[in-house]
Amino acid sequence: MPTAPAQLQPYVLLVNTDEVLTYKASQDLQEAGYKPLFVSEVAQVWTELERLQPALMVIDRLRCGAEGLLLCRELRRQDYPITLLMVVDQETVEERVACLEAGADDYLLKPYRAESFLQRIRFYLSPSETALEQLQFSSLTLDLASRRLFLSGRVVELTMKEFELLKYLMTNAKEVVTREQILEHVWGYDFQGESNIIEVYIRYLRLKLEQNGQKRFIHTVRGVGYVLRDN
Repeated sequence: MPTAPAQLQPYVLLVNTDEVLTYKASQDLQEAGYKPLFVSEVAQVWTELERLQPALMVIDRLRCGAEGLLLCRELRRQDYPITLLMVVDQETVEERVACLEAGADDYLLKPYRAESFLQRIRFYLSPSETALEQLQFSSLTLDLASRRLFLSGRVVELTMKEFELLKYLMTNAKEVVTREQILEHVWGYDFQGESNIIEVYIRYLRLKLEQNGQKRFIHTVRGVGYVLRDN
């Protein structure tokens, strides 16, 4: 769940990341105005949480193994106010599902790319702007400043890609958008991931939008793409 930093230079905790990622990410974080921290074992996380209260945590999925997923689940169980990002080596459906279901807000794909890394850090840690710009559709209100979704007045937290996908669908509400259009506008021309990534994120968006018996907003147009409508 995205959280605004409580200080001018929020701490970002790197958990058991490899040497290359740790070195490059630490340099980039410092240049971007953040304070990087590093721990080599999951057990050390709790000490740093109490000592410095980092705003965001980056966990190496492969190096931490099951401990990393257990850490995510425990932090969510305690409702600890921190953004959790998982670093994965392969962008498979199984990995995405494992990370998101454990409570991670988002994931990063190796090898390390500074632009993609800092984009996500800024997305989750940039403070909300005073002026609010919103998209409205039926009972959905998407706040573009805080990047939060309000569904019938209830706050629904979104990951970075969930936000961008819903923003694109709401911008084109009641219009059928093709899978190719979604890939171009949400993932970009250079996307090299799996062909079913859109279906995966549509599924997660639907789960969040249809909680508590809410009606379906995102409809599949077989053989074409998707449409956002309220009937």
